[in-house]
This record gives sequence, C-alpha cells and structure tokens, in this order.
Amino acid sequence: MPQREKAGANLGFSCYNSSMKEKKYSEKTEQMDVVYGVHAVKEALQANTGNKLYIQNDLRGKNVEKIKALAAEKKVSISWTPKKTLSDMTDGAVHQGFVLRVSEFAYADLSVILEKAEAEENPLILILDGLTDPHNFGSILRTADATQVAGIIIPKHRAVGVTPVVAKTSTGAVAHVPIARVTNLSQTLDKLKEAGFWVFGTDMNGTPSHQWHTAGKLALIIGNEGKGISSNIKKQVDEMVTIPMKGHVQSLNASVAAAVLMYEVFRKKL
Repeated sequence: MPQREKAGANLGFSCYNSSMKEKKYSEKTEQMDVVYGVHAVKEALQANTGNKLYIQNDLRGKNVEKIKALAAEKKVSISWTPKKTLSDMTDGAVHQGFVLRVSEFAYADLSVILEKAEAEENPLILILDGLTDPHNFGSILRTADATQVAGIIIPKHRAVGVTPVVAKTSTGAVAHVPIARVTNLSQTLDKLKEAGFWVFGTDMNGTPSHQWHTAGKLALIIGNEGKGISSNIKKQVDEMVTIPMKGHVQSLNASVAAAVLMYEVFRKKL
C-alpha cells in the first residue's frame, strides 16, 4: 500500500449489523469501580489499580492462594465476604468468588496510541463507533491484545466505556491495550490521516478481506451493533472491506467481525 497523502479518497460504507438491540449506557454505568472474576482481578492487581479485595469466605483452592499472595505483594487489603454480598456488588454477575475495588479507569491520551503505533511496523488502530454492548467491547479487547493492536479509540458519548463487564469479558486484556476516549471521532480520523493512516470499514460490498492489502498504517472502524457506522464517519473512510460469507445469515456479531479482520492483519505480519 502506498504511503498516505493528506488528501485521500473518501468512500462511504455501512457496517455489518447484529441482531442485538442497541443498549443505552449512562455516564454512571460507564464508571468502573469494581472488577470481578479470576483473570480480571489478577490483571488489575498487577496493574496496581486495586484498592480493596473481596474474596468469597468459603472459597478454597490455588486461585485463592495466588490472588491472596498477589494482593499482599501489592499491599491491598482483603475482606472475606459472603457470596450473596459479592453477587450484590456485581449485580448478579459471575464473579468466581473474587471482586476487586479499583481506581477509576485511566483512559490513554490519543498521542500515547499514536506514539505506540509509530514504533511498530504495519500498526493497526481500532476505532469503535458507537459500540454499546460491553460483552462485545470486552471480546474485542481480548482479540486486540492477542493480535497486537496498537490501541483502541472510542467516543465519549453514546457508547459503552470501560465497565466491570468489559474488564471481566476481556479476561485482563483491558490492562494491556491502550484505550483513548475522544469527544469527536471525525476530528480524530483527520488526525489519523494526517499521521499517515488509511481508514477502513466493513460493508456487504467491498474488498474481500482475504484480498485486503494491509501493508502500512491502518485504522479500522467497527460500527454500532444495530446501526453500523454513523453517516458523518462514513464520509471519511478510504476503502471498504467485506467478510465473505456463504451461509444463511447476512451479518456477523460486532466482536466476531472485528476479530476476523484483526486476525487478517495479524496473520500477514507472521
């Protein structure tokens, strides 16, 4: 792929759809004050973001000993707590007997992601345009870590942020992938283009993913589960990419589509 010029072609596209209904998340919902589950708690402790650890009072086993030792190393106090209390703290989620109260999630500055990308050969930055389901976000983070994505950019409004569910679903990847939250995605795309990135999205009609030329600096947009990519963002896309399908369904889940495309870029680096 040639080096990006400042004035690139703008091709519109629409994103895949999902059967999931759009969910709305308030600013309160986006606040992450606890993480739960074995992997998420371990990663948060190792990242020094834990304030107090709650362990189910009748829980035994290797995970208990390992997490206790890690908490002691990080000087995080432990409270032995009934299972019902932990369930109340996590709104009935599967906590596996571990809940950690953490500091507010620290989003990265966009410049941090750009600096990280500049240090990599053939970097990929993921942009989530209005993603609302925390399980999708967490799954995307997990794949992003596995495929060495340079960072993820999300909008500040009308989209899910880093929540306890996101952290749990990511199995700790949230501590390893830089996440920037911006107020204006359109302006952010302009900055990426100025930095030499080519902007891609997905559509039913586009370049088949296995023929996608992934050399160079790439930015990939994943749209909202139901509505796809917003109309103003479509205008800034350079090229559409489509995932070939021959089954009966016409679309893929947001996190699955993102994973397919992340691995398409990753495998060509191997």
